[in-house]
Amino acid sequence: MSRPFLLGVVLAALVAAPVLAQERDAAGRQLLLDLASALGESHALRQVCQGEADQYWRARMARVAEVEQADEAFDAQLRDRFNAGFAARRGQYPTCDEESRKAEQQAAHRGQALALKLSQTMRQVRKAPDSVAEGETPR
Repeated sequence: MSRPFLLGVVLAALVAAPVLAQERDAAGRQLLLDLASALGESHALRQVCQGEADQYWRARMARVAEVEQADEAFDAQLRDRFNAGFAARRGQYPTCDEESRKAEQQAAHRGQALALKLSQTMRQVRKAPDSVAEGETPR
């Protein structure tokens, strides 16, 4: 299975049971920003070999932003990080070659690791009882 496919699966899991950006702690918000950067890098590197019409990773980033429902300021930070990741890698790898393909795999691996961390923090948030009654023991 390819790394981009695995990252896509992990991202799909993230959006299936979202935790809104406002509900995340500072570490969770930082993970989202780092993921946005990794997605921007992946988008640039994929476009180098697949062409500018390829919007695979941009569409994934749009879906993350949609699901997170971040406030305007944090949404702007997510976009800025995506664009910064894109610009950095586009400038570093302007042509498709073995090095750019290797960099794409590394970016996908980093994104996958970040998405897994985010999904783990989601599970921790979801484990908390929804009400006091759920946390009580029978008398």
